[in-house]
Amino acid sequence: MAPSGPGSSARRRCRRVLYWIPGGFITLLLGWSYYAYAIQLCIVSMENTGEQVVCLMAYHLLFAMFVWSYWKTIFTLPMNPSKEFHLSYAEKDLLEREPRGEAHQEVLRRAAKDLPIYTRTMSGAIRYCDRCQLIKPDRCHHCSVCDKCILKMDHHCPWVNNCVGFSNYKFFLLFLAYSLLYCLFIAATDLQYFIKFWTNGLPDTQAKFHIMFLFFAAAMFSVSLSSLFGYHCWLVSKNKSTLEAFRSPVFRHGTDKNGFSLGFSKNMRQVFGDEKKYWLLPIFSSLGDGCSFPTCLVNQDPEQASTPAGLNSTAKNLENHQFPAKPLRESQSHLLTDSQSWTESSINPGKCKAGMSNPALTMENET
Repeated sequence: MAPSGPGSSARRRCRRVLYWIPGGFITLLLGWSYYAYAIQLCIVSMENTGEQVVCLMAYHLLFAMFVWSYWKTIFTLPMNPSKEFHLSYAEKDLLEREPRGEAHQEVLRRAAKDLPIYTRTMSGAIRYCDRCQLIKPDRCHHCSVCDKCILKMDHHCPWVNNCVGFSNYKFFLLFLAYSLLYCLFIAATDLQYFIKFWTNGLPDTQAKFHIMFLFFAAAMFSVSLSSLFGYHCWLVSKNKSTLEAFRSPVFRHGTDKNGFSLGFSKNMRQVFGDEKKYWLLPIFSSLGDGCSFPTCLVNQDPEQASTPAGLNSTAKNLENHQFPAKPLRESQSHLLTDSQSWTESSINPGKCKAGMSNPALTMENET
């Protein structure tokens, strides 16, 4: 690798500045919406004092939750794999001396034999990141923008200039929810004044133009945000990330698009935590450490009718499955308290099995 000079350093600084443009746009738009709604609509245009008070109180509550969740999404650092997934100096040296192929994989298999990993590459190889020189935990991917491996990565979001993964996925969901409620509230309370604008029922001041553009912006963002929020709600219900929705994870027993799903209730608790009082607050309450997750090792789609042949094939695959030597992290094990042991579950393919997984979602090069 060539040494980095002043030119490359300047380019990196320019890129960092450019990456903040979408977030700066959202911040400016939010600041203008506050002025347009709180000042021009509520204080200048509303004549009823009771309506002013109610609208301003509700608006400031939504505004505060919107800003809080947006701030947490932006400034919560994504989590990276722990040290146990990094190769030792001896393993790195051995890996560099071995040619690509079976010998290369044998080194990785020995390094990964005690790690809580289930997933593999499409070819069945150990998932290894050449850039970070580590064995990827389940659901972990290398982000080409951050240049790091991110735990349970969902995607790199330009609107927050950050990777959305295990550490801030709950904050991202709340950001979508509160921004949607914020836009819907503005559109609903601004509608009557928007109609008055077209019927010449508003005084001829600058306030009426703020009212018109405010309604258009709120309605437009409501449509886009509702589809995005709905999509991520579906992902949470299925315990999938955006990357896993487009490319199903590959386990030792084969591809399984529902491999991490434990049922709607447990999937929700994995993201939002056990204590419901924290669900609506941008406070970290997700279960686990991001390096291991329970997995449902049943290669069967519950949305499709099952056949006896499919069940027999699944049971056979599970009987031949070799589980990692390291057990499930204690922080996740209570999600499977109603499950049977691995031996019992392999007999009954309708039961879920405990596994591990590591998240991180962006772009990755599988090797």
